[in-house]
Amino acid sequence: MMFTQLVRPSLNIKRRLPSSLGCRYFWGWLNAVFNRVDYERIKEVGPDRAASEWLLRCGAKVRYKGFEKWQHDYNGLPTGPLGKYKIQGIDATESCIMYRGFDYLDGLEHLEEVKLCKCMYIEDACLERISKIENLQKSLQRLEIITCGNVSDKGVISLNSLR
Repeated sequence: MMFTQLVRPSLNIKRRLPSSLGCRYFWGWLNAVFNRVDYERIKEVGPDRAASEWLLRCGAKVRYKGFEKWQHDYNGLPTGPLGKYKIQGIDATESCIMYRGFDYLDGLEHLEEVKLCKCMYIEDACLERISKIENLQKSLQRLEIITCGNVSDKGVISLNSLR
């Protein structure tokens, strides 16, 4: 009798725990918040700094022009005069960047390299957007797309405007 009184409440607790589906919605919502574009921030600190903050918030890494080291720590973002650090490379491996945040890429004039590896939120529309950004049409030299499950032939074909 005493044993069943102890066991039954613990069984009820398991039923009250949130399902994994609820957790997925939460993380999807959080990723969408991380990808929301703050146009005031872009005006305030410039496109490279604002894009760096967005990318690092989403788990990507950036490399600045004239530096070999990849920046991956949001709290370690370089300080100094606005416009001093220009993004030259982006490694978005396993990051949560999504189409919603791609307006941050508009002002990047020195971006030469982008790596999208195992990015579950990258889809055809993202690649179409990359191909339409004029600054990237001029500067981008290397684009890697590896194991992004939501990218189809349509997305790859849309990259034809890049040189």
